[in-house]
Amino acid sequence: MNNAAIGVFDSGVGGLTCVEEIMKLMPHENIVYLGDTARVPYGTRSKETIIRYAKQDIAFLEQHNVKMILVACGTVSSVLANVEHNNKTEVSGVVQPTVHAACAATRNNRIGIIATGATIKSGSYGKVIRGISPDIKVIGKACPMFVPLVENGYTSPDCPPAVFFAEEYLECMKSERVDTLILGCTHYPHLSEVISQVMGEGVKLISSGAELAKYALKTMTYNDQLAERKEQGSLELYCTDSEELFAENVEKFLGKNINAKISKCNLNLVI
Repeated sequence: MNNAAIGVFDSGVGGLTCVEEIMKLMPHENIVYLGDTARVPYGTRSKETIIRYAKQDIAFLEQHNVKMILVACGTVSSVLANVEHNNKTEVSGVVQPTVHAACAATRNNRIGIIATGATIKSGSYGKVIRGISPDIKVIGKACPMFVPLVENGYTSPDCPPAVFFAEEYLECMKSERVDTLILGCTHYPHLSEVISQVMGEGVKLISSGAELAKYALKTMTYNDQLAERKEQGSLELYCTDSEELFAENVEKFLGKNINAKISKCNLNLVI
């Protein structure tokens, strides 16, 4: 048993999809979340910049004595996949668990991946998919406007900008007849109603944040790292920009009755 917290980070509010799933699966776990809202999105940055940001994010969470760090960011997960890092804490990204779920779900061997430009450019999801099943056709599409839509709350299925960009981005997925669509950025599940509306019935959406939370549960159960407390776990949320705007998004995505401590932090002080 281990009562230390689970650390989670993302470039903004997208990783709250992972936090929400952790709270459902492991209600007794303490969670420390970092949303780097001052520098969102990561997907338009260079590889070197993304690595520097990620190292700062990880260092911040390690200061909170966490037992595991979940990289709830498809961009960072993809970029760090081939980078050696010496961390005191186990660090796990979204790519592997998400791919395994998608490969198990597809019926026609056509998997779509929507993500940030950096994630699509890295080819990380496709490489892992082909390693599992070379027969699966992979269709990738960068969706750069999805992150700012989510960060600004434009997520409902009757929101004209959200519908416009979803139809624009997903046309290739429909023409390629994908039956399984990986939401390769943890912001994207906040647009799942819009995406499902555009893609139609029969297309399975795979949330990278939710799959990472399921992976964390399996890993900690196997390693006997789950908390032994009986009460509800605590939730500490940190952002790097406006605390007020961040709190509004937290309420929108996690609900009004969430008992969470919300604070602003400065990652420039973390080396």
